[in-house]
Amino acid sequence: MRLIRRQITASAHCDLPCGVYDPAQARIEAESVKAIQEKYQANEDPIFRTRALLIKEQRADLVKHHLWVLWTDYFKPAHFEKYPQLHELFNKATKQAGASGGKSSVDPAEGQKLLDMIAEIDTIFWETKKAA
Repeated sequence: MRLIRRQITASAHCDLPCGVYDPAQARIEAESVKAIQEKYQANEDPIFRTRALLIKEQRADLVKHHLWVLWTDYFKPAHFEKYPQLHELFNKATKQAGASGGKSSVDPAEGQKLLDMIAEIDTIFWETKKAA
């Protein structure tokens, strides 16, 4: 009888209640990246600098993770239609958190670029939340 039953397809906006998503997680980690870059610049101790680099790279990986979750789990095709710059913005932000920015650079200006991109994503995110 189970094979004869009609299947019902359900759909939802997201896989969990949307309240679990927030660009603040990426921003907090990006703030850490920039703060570590500043501390690195202000300290000449090689042991301190090595530790700072390791922690900075871990934080940068977390930024990428949080951005990827938003990009792939929260934002839907309708959002990308309304905000056509969104894919490129996420691509640039994750690269800025990665090898071309946060992970490879000790320049706080690179950390600020990452924060600026996350601020753009944050603005769009909250606009989509108002529309929901």
